[in-house]
Amino acid sequence: LQRHEGRIFSPMAWTVTSALAGSLLFSLTLVPLLCFYLLRQNLPHKDNLIVLTCKRFYRPALAWALSHRKAVLGLAVAVLGVSLALVPRLGTEFLPELNEGTIWVNANMPAGISLSETMALCARMRAALRRIPEVNSVISKAGRPEDGTDPKPLNMAEIFVDLKPPSQWKRNVTKDSVIEEMDRELDKIPGIETSFSQPIRDNVLESISQIDGQIVVKLFGDDSTILRTNAQNFIRSFSTVRGVARVFIDRAGEVPQSLLEIDRDRAARYGLNVSDIEDVIETGLGGKVATELWEGEKHFSVVVRLPEAERRLANLKNVLVDTPEGMHIPLEQVVTFKVGGGAMNISRENGKRVVAVGVFIHGRDMGSVVADMQERVKSVQLPEGYYVTWSGEFENQQRAMKRLAFIVPVSVFLIFVLLFDAFKSIMSALLILLNVPFALIGGIFALLFTGIPLSVSAAIGFIALFGQAVLNGVVMVSYFNQLCDSGSIPFEAVLNGALVRLRTVLMTTLLAMLGLLPMALSHGIGSETQKPLAVVIIGGLISATFLTLFVLPTLYLLFEGRRVAED
Repeated sequence: LQRHEGRIFSPMAWTVTSALAGSLLFSLTLVPLLCFYLLRQNLPHKDNLIVLTCKRFYRPALAWALSHRKAVLGLAVAVLGVSLALVPRLGTEFLPELNEGTIWVNANMPAGISLSETMALCARMRAALRRIPEVNSVISKAGRPEDGTDPKPLNMAEIFVDLKPPSQWKRNVTKDSVIEEMDRELDKIPGIETSFSQPIRDNVLESISQIDGQIVVKLFGDDSTILRTNAQNFIRSFSTVRGVARVFIDRAGEVPQSLLEIDRDRAARYGLNVSDIEDVIETGLGGKVATELWEGEKHFSVVVRLPEAERRLANLKNVLVDTPEGMHIPLEQVVTFKVGGGAMNISRENGKRVVAVGVFIHGRDMGSVVADMQERVKSVQLPEGYYVTWSGEFENQQRAMKRLAFIVPVSVFLIFVLLFDAFKSIMSALLILLNVPFALIGGIFALLFTGIPLSVSAAIGFIALFGQAVLNGVVMVSYFNQLCDSGSIPFEAVLNGALVRLRTVLMTTLLAMLGLLPMALSHGIGSETQKPLAVVIIGGLISATFLTLFVLPTLYLLFEGRRVAED
């Protein structure tokens, strides 16, 4: 895995790999030594009450399954088909949203707002948020930071809201209801548009596409007017999609600008060049170096400009300009002063002009929302040379799933190679691999019942589930082969071997499920990322265990019986 998902799951992958390597080393060295010293006495080898009870129910059930092979296989295939048909209903997303314990509020104020008004609005927003009992502290920032790493204009403010620990909340409310209450309080302040996120999540979203939004639709073209017109059409189409909480054009709006237009004809009548007039304007407002001053080895530039009290555009009209003929004329006689508006932001990507539409979603999975949005985009007719790309978390999800679509078949193929090398039989390797698709059943139903969408985390859980399902298959098939090689007929080998291996299969399955149960039930900060993985493995192990205990012996008997009949 790459990028963000790689950073999140790489530590877990290295930990599991290292633990398996260590356990393999100890199982080949320390465990035999301990068995030699500790198991030399006559130890009891009887089954305990739990295993005896399981065998009492398992033996007749297995005997029935072996006698009704077609019914068992048909039922298993039918359940697998139903589970695969339910996959589209799961929904998809990139990664589950983390609960960071804090809230990040993005507030957009009117373009061109003054610094004093910005400070006043930020103070009102902080006061409104502090009135909520669950809030611990509030910090705001308007514009870009001092280091210049986040080039935002003054009208874009960010507010960090630190919440109290949930154990200290006096009201019986959830974080979502607290956010809704914050939204209502901020809506009372006119002139601002707010969106709610979390600090880490907000940074991740901006690092993906440099745009604030879970889904980012980028419209490319040459004419800025056409781009913004079509972007507005997108907004009207997306706003009616179920699950879209907020849709906006990134850094939209205009900022007021003072325009100074030089009348070239009138300036020529006075014998003035454009550069002469520009020098006067530059000197009056910004200042211009008139001479140099030396004091010993110290060097100073002497800058000439208007006094601070007169350094305004209104006074600039009366500044006199010297003409070549010795006349002194006011600047307003050759310059027209206007106040207009200009785009707040002009973005380009790969040399092409782009307008980005950001979308935040709530209460629905991202895959379904994007599917509906893409249908709406098809109804918008774009001029020739204009096109749309999809970015944000959706782009990352598509890239990660495409990579997993390559990794999973390769992993299954490598498992098959190892199984074939271990058993020296294609039939045995294929029988064990048949556990893999049947293990999907429990994982899919577990996601469906818990309401968790299919994400990169859940996909990694399916990969880990394949390994556990193959392990149980190896335990069963290896013992079946051992009994058949010792002279048992296939039916007795399968029936007796499955009873002997029942304890091993149940033990390995329960150990894996109990080990992942805290992860599946955890509600701590950061647990959302690992929860889909644990839910998939636990649900998949439940179905894989039943299929290992019933379907696998049935398949083995079916294939082995045909082989014996052919021999």
